[in-house]
Amino acid sequence: MTSNNKLLFIAMILLAMTLIPLGDTAGKLLMQQGVTPIYVAWSRFVIGAICLLPFSGLKLSELRHFLDLRLLIRAALFIGAVSSILTAVKTESIANVFGAFFIGPILSYFIAAIFLKEPITLVRSILLFIGFGGALLVIKPGFDMSTGMIYAVMAGTFYGFFLVTNRWLAGTFRPRLILISTLVIGSFVLTPFGIKEMPELNMNLSLLILLSSLCSAIGNLLIIEASRQLPASVIAPFVYIQLVAATFFGVVVFNTWPDQLSLIGLITLILAGMSSFLIANREKKQLQKNIA
Repeated sequence: MTSNNKLLFIAMILLAMTLIPLGDTAGKLLMQQGVTPIYVAWSRFVIGAICLLPFSGLKLSELRHFLDLRLLIRAALFIGAVSSILTAVKTESIANVFGAFFIGPILSYFIAAIFLKEPITLVRSILLFIGFGGALLVIKPGFDMSTGMIYAVMAGTFYGFFLVTNRWLAGTFRPRLILISTLVIGSFVLTPFGIKEMPELNMNLSLLILLSSLCSAIGNLLIIEASRQLPASVIAPFVYIQLVAATFFGVVVFNTWPDQLSLIGLITLILAGMSSFLIANREKKQLQKNIA
């Protein structure tokens, strides 16, 4: 791959990491106008499935995989994560919700070690515990912890297990088949609830629904396409751009600034997370060099 192509795919990743919190920003605007989180979640799955189906390369022979227990588990975790994070952003600042949500990558590291027997190292474990401390500064657990932050933590927990299923299914199904199956399954599961909560649509709501859904769908598609060309060690550190983008949209759109503790927590999360991925990449290269 040429350096120009690599820069193009990195630009795709940066765009994707910006689009995802932008979609949640549109979702928050919808809920401020009375639309329920479950309807926003349902519309996101439906519109995402419709838009990505032509690009999925889905074959009739692959439809049977939609009933595969492993794909159903992945879809259920994703439904839980999306529904919970949308419920959280209804009442909480987007930056704080994403800060709490990012306990997911931290949890996935230890969950994968337990269930998938992936190796763990002392340095990475320490860095991730520091990142978890940063998340606690954002979450501020206690008896007065808000309902919105509880949902944000739930979303992060669902997402942590979701990330582990991605590793579990790696090499078993095509990446785009995994994505489209999740969207289609989510659409069917949430349809009874989404139709029940359907608002009276107007131009403003319709545009926000499209923005919320398309940003999420295009963001995930860009990540998948870039993942086909770039190693995970290159992509992983850019995940934390979502925290920066979420903070930016919170300030610009809602004039919501993180408080001092939350800001320290967000910076700690970004630094600890990126350091962990960079160290993991260096350890991987050293291992490959030793084997060679």
